[in-house]
Amino acid sequence: MNTFDSLRSWGTNLLRGEQVILRPVQPTDTSVLAAWWNDTGEAILQQDRIAPRPTHHAESLFDSWSSNESPGGFGYAIEDQQENLVGHITAWGLGLPVRIATLGIVIGPEYQDHGYGRDAMTVALRLLFEEMGANKVELRAWEYNARALALYSSLGFVEEGRRRAATLHRSKFYDQVELGMLREEYAARGER
Repeated sequence: MNTFDSLRSWGTNLLRGEQVILRPVQPTDTSVLAAWWNDTGEAILQQDRIAPRPTHHAESLFDSWSSNESPGGFGYAIEDQQENLVGHITAWGLGLPVRIATLGIVIGPEYQDHGYGRDAMTVALRLLFEEMGANKVELRAWEYNARALALYSSLGFVEEGRRRAATLHRSKFYDQVELGMLREEYAARGER
C-alpha cells in the first residue's frame, strides 16, 4: 500500500474501534448526556459532589466539551455499531512544551459492562498519542470506583498520586486517584 492509501485508511479508521465509533455530538445527544450527568447514581462516580444542574446547563457543558475548536483537545459522542449513543469522551489541555492531555469518559448506565468504555479509551489513546502528539495522558477516578480503576490499569495507566480526602459522601472522605500513561508506555502496549 502506498503512502497516500495508507494515510487515507488511517484517517478513515482513526475514530473507529472494534465496537464503537467516536463522532461529533449532535443536538439530540446533549439531552441524553445531560440526563446521564445529572443521574445521581452516575454523578457520584464522575463528580466531586452530587449537585444535579438544570438540563440546559448540563447540555451546555457537553456542547463546550465537544466544540472541537481547540487544537489541544476533543470531545466526541461514543456510538455503538447499531448507532446508539452509549457515552461521551473528551480530552483537554494538550499543549506545548510538555504535551500532557487529560482524558474523561462517561458511559450511559445501560451501556456499562459491555466493553464500550475500553474500546472508546483505546481509540482516544490512539488519537492522542499517534495523531495529536501527546507525550502523556492523565485521568482521575475516585478511589471507590474500582471498576474504572481496574479498566485504566488494564489499559496501561499507572497510579501517580492521590488527592487525599478530595470528596465527601455519607460523612466519609475519599481520595481522588491520579493516573497517567507516557508515550513510551503506550507504544510498549503494541495495540493500534
